[in-house]
Amino acid sequence: MASITWLLSEFRDKDSVIDAIRALRAAGVQPGDLDLFSEEPLELPRGVLDRPSHSSLVAVLGAAAFGIGGTAFVWYAQHTYEVITGGMPVFSFWGTGVITYELTMLGAVLSTFGYFLFESGLVFKHGRLKRDKDAPVPVVPPEKIWVRVRCEGGNTVRPTAALQEAGAVSIEAKTGAGL
Repeated sequence: MASITWLLSEFRDKDSVIDAIRALRAAGVQPGDLDLFSEEPLELPRGVLDRPSHSSLVAVLGAAAFGIGGTAFVWYAQHTYEVITGGMPVFSFWGTGVITYELTMLGAVLSTFGYFLFESGLVFKHGRLKRDKDAPVPVVPPEKIWVRVRCEGGNTVRPTAALQEAGAVSIEAKTGAGL
C-alpha cells in the first residue's frame, strides 16, 4: 500500500486560495486531489478548480425516459382497454399531456436527486470518496479557508512550496496508509 500524506493549509482570504490552487495545479496536483473547507460557500472563478459533473445530462435523460415511458404507458392503456368514447379519439394528446408533463418533471427531479446522492458519495462510496475515507477534516473557524491536498507517496516538497508561496498562514502534514 502506498503512503498518503495530506497537507492541511490555512488561508485568510479568497485571493490567496485562488493563487494557491493555481500554484498547486502548476506543481502537478490534480483537481481531484484538492479539497476546500470554509464556513460559507466559496465561489471560484471559472477554470480555477473545475470538476466536471454529468448531473445536467442525467436530468435530461431521466426526464426523457420518464416522459416517453409515461406517454407510451398511457397510449398502451388507452388502446388495450376498450372504452366507449362517444366518437372522440381513443388517444388524445390533450388528455395525455398532463400525465406526460408530470412524469417528465418527476423523472428529472428523481434522476437529479439520485445522481446527487451517487456523486456526493452519501449513498454509494465510490472512486475518490472510497479511497479517502480516512482523510483528515479540519475544524473551520469563521473567516478562515482550509485547503487539503492529497499527496501520494509522501511527495510533499512541491505542494508545500506552492502553498507557502501563495501565502498560507499554516501548513500541517498528516500521513496515513492508502486504501
